[in-house]
Amino acid sequence: MTILCQPAAGPGDMTSTIGVDVRPVDDLSAALRALNADPAEDLVVVGPDTETGEALRFTEHLRLERPTAGVILVRDYVDVALLTEALRAGVREVVTAGDNAALGAACERSRALSGQVRADVRANDEPEPAHQGKVITVFAAKGGCGKTTIAINLAAALAAGGVHRVCVLDLDLAFGDVAISVQLEPARTISDALPMAGHLDTTGAASLLTSYGPGLDMLLAPVTPGDAEKVPAALVGELLAVLRGMFDFVVVDTPAQFSEHVLTAMDASDHHVLLTTPDTPAMKNLRIALDMLDLLSYARDIRSVVVNRSDSKVGLSSNDIDRVVRSPISAQVPSSRNVPISINKGIPIVIATPTHPVSQAITRFAQERLLSQPVPARHKAFAVRRGAGRR
Repeated sequence: MTILCQPAAGPGDMTSTIGVDVRPVDDLSAALRALNADPAEDLVVVGPDTETGEALRFTEHLRLERPTAGVILVRDYVDVALLTEALRAGVREVVTAGDNAALGAACERSRALSGQVRADVRANDEPEPAHQGKVITVFAAKGGCGKTTIAINLAAALAAGGVHRVCVLDLDLAFGDVAISVQLEPARTISDALPMAGHLDTTGAASLLTSYGPGLDMLLAPVTPGDAEKVPAALVGELLAVLRGMFDFVVVDTPAQFSEHVLTAMDASDHHVLLTTPDTPAMKNLRIALDMLDLLSYARDIRSVVVNRSDSKVGLSSNDIDRVVRSPISAQVPSSRNVPISINKGIPIVIATPTHPVSQAITRFAQERLLSQPVPARHKAFAVRRGAGRR
């Protein structure tokens, strides 16, 4: 059942839009009594006649006392200031009055999210497992190595069509390409986490995600100029701490430079995937990056060097690569014109053509280096479905 807080004399009838089993109440006090009477209730729709400040105070109280329940706010006028206040208070979505399609869809998303949060709460009541989901940071010290492509395909290989829950975090805050590489509309991005900094939880993190396919979600980079500078490194650490409790694997795509944000991701990582291509500038930069990681005392046993486009005819032999890099090569991914074709279609080649040599190389690396230890069952119980999927 859904609780609809709207005075009987209020304009418009939202009952049919919300769905079946709607319980109308006149005010928020009655809504709270209805919630207390039914522990299974998980959705309150607050109509436009309820004062905004009162609705937000109600939501803040509900978020603490009843974290599985969601609040959807219907307003006559929606602006950025209202959205920011509502997000900070814990409102799941704000819908413009009269937009029945948006309200119906918001109710469906909220009910689905409540079901997943309830499952996560039950799992949290069980003894804490020895391990959480793994954070994998993909880094290249030089642009143009195919880092984003490798990160996305690695995530797809780990997800294996829904066998594992995987999130791609686009940490290239200024020039992130994850969204365009898989043709996702970035309706929510990492910058939307700013109002939640310091008190981010699984519900808040779930609201930031964009679903791509079975077992695979994306947390996209900002798209508005200037938003990248607003995201502090501490928020990245907070996000990773929450996401690793929600997913089996979190794959972090980074910019081609050591920044405070990148080092925060490195600190939180269970594995570093260091990418290069068989050309002297890229390998030189990789060598410097390896030396930097050694200087910062990162463990070498969580490090994998991957050579992308390894069969390129550029006049360098495998011995030349070994001599410059001076580190074991964990995987070699061949070049293929099918890779840019898959990017232009928005479908990772691992998904589009699993038998392709590129797909096989990435999948083999994932299996041999990243899937060697089982993922705790607690994480498999949490499946987030939020935002618009791919086309």
